[in-house]
Amino acid sequence: MTESTGTRLSPQVKMALVALLVGGIAAILDSTMVTLAIRTLAVKLHSTAGTIQWVTTGFLLAMAVAIPITGWAERRWGGKRVWTAALTLFVLASVLCAVAWNDTALIGFRALQGFGAGLIFPLMQTLAVRAAGGKVSSRLMAAVSLPIALGPILGPVIGGVILNWLSWRWLFLINVPVIAAGLLLAWRFLPADHPGSRPPAARPGAPLPADGPVAPLPADRPGAPLPADRPGSPPAAGRGRPGDRLGDRLGDRLDWIGLALLAPALTGILLGLSQLAEDGGIDHAGVLAPLLAGAVLLAAFIAWASRPRPGGREPIVDVRLLRVRSLGSASAVLFTAGAAMYAGMFLLPLYYQQLRGDSVLDAGLLMIPQGVGALAARFVVGALVDRFGARAVTIAGFLLAAVATIPFALAGPGTSLWWLGAVLLVRGVGVGAVLIPPMSVAYQDVQPAGIPHATMNTRIAQQVGASFGTAIVAVALQSLLGHGATGAFQGAFWWAIGITVAAVVPAVVLPAGEHDEPAPDAAAVRPHSSDSSPVTR
Repeated sequence: MTESTGTRLSPQVKMALVALLVGGIAAILDSTMVTLAIRTLAVKLHSTAGTIQWVTTGFLLAMAVAIPITGWAERRWGGKRVWTAALTLFVLASVLCAVAWNDTALIGFRALQGFGAGLIFPLMQTLAVRAAGGKVSSRLMAAVSLPIALGPILGPVIGGVILNWLSWRWLFLINVPVIAAGLLLAWRFLPADHPGSRPPAARPGAPLPADGPVAPLPADRPGAPLPADRPGSPPAAGRGRPGDRLGDRLGDRLDWIGLALLAPALTGILLGLSQLAEDGGIDHAGVLAPLLAGAVLLAAFIAWASRPRPGGREPIVDVRLLRVRSLGSASAVLFTAGAAMYAGMFLLPLYYQQLRGDSVLDAGLLMIPQGVGALAARFVVGALVDRFGARAVTIAGFLLAAVATIPFALAGPGTSLWWLGAVLLVRGVGVGAVLIPPMSVAYQDVQPAGIPHATMNTRIAQQVGASFGTAIVAVALQSLLGHGATGAFQGAFWWAIGITVAAVVPAVVLPAGEHDEPAPDAAAVRPHSSDSSPVTR
């Protein structure tokens, strides 16, 4: 896999990105719009606050279950087929949510919708890299991460408009025309792929060059023997040589044990963090039990996925790829980026609504400057990464976001909205800049066969980080309410600033850019259909 910050996107890649963004934006916007409607849904469906909260919790947990199977599904049926199936599932679940007759039905249909979204999010990133031929650039990542950055900002605006002038059911029906357009664009512009197919460089035994394709090693040429003592070389049996489908068939088998460990592990961790954010304390079974169970299952999964795997079978998510500096550091940065971004996104609407008394719609409109800043960052971050490197841009983005959050830690009910709007614009630039560099370098030392695993690792890290950051500031806010609402919000914003500053620590070990790795002996990760762990050559 190559990483080129200055590569221009071809017209074919641009159209594929348009298809992916149109299809994926609905899922991202929906997840933020529904959060605003919790009170409305409780009233309209004659439910309680505790029950209706599962509309968002169920969506989150179902999404966590779906994310780990995207890599296997892409290998089994092909990325384009799985993408269209995920969009179809999401839009059908959206229609069912719109016609839900009570809270139980809505919770069930939202879980189905969350499963579709869990397939959409990682596939959007994987298929974008595939469409670019594995040439990962900051421009590519700026495009594919656009919905992730703008969704939490535009969602409250659109959701506020719908809740003020339309029925709550339009929160879900609005997805129908968007997904329909996404399906049409995907059919027309996404490149066709074939289930189980791999590029030559991704087949067992093929090396990954640091700076583009190179001639194959002598032992990799057709008809040449594979020495048994060569690091990373496949065993004589059960692997399949290039052109032999045995290795691919074995790689297509679902890792049921890994899935049985990882899915409930993520569910437990996210459920525990969600309960922590709602209840504001860790000292009760509703928080401790799922968190501890999830941690134990996650440790068991890591042990299972790290063991040698004879016969060419791949783990459901290959955590051994995290040993590669580029992917491991990028995943750590994306964890902290998710925490920093969603900690602020949790507090900001509450500040406007609860401390200043603004309506849902007004709070959404007041968040627009942050969206404008995040959008503006997309146009300059590529050039900045070219000039200063991924590490420097990421650190600067975190520090800028932290500094721009300080005025909220000093703000009260009467603070000037013009001043807060100005600092939100700056905060948006910082937040918009921290996602693109780590997403760009994450793939630079990963073979094509490892793209889905790299995507799942980064997506899981970002998802858990978002829940972690939200839980921390929610606990801080609730614990400080005894000092008054103004003091509680100020203290919670200081926690958000601390999380953002702490995010600089993993960013320090992020590779500066494509020139960080020595050539031609750069670290190269072999596909894990072998029974050895990742090695360098």
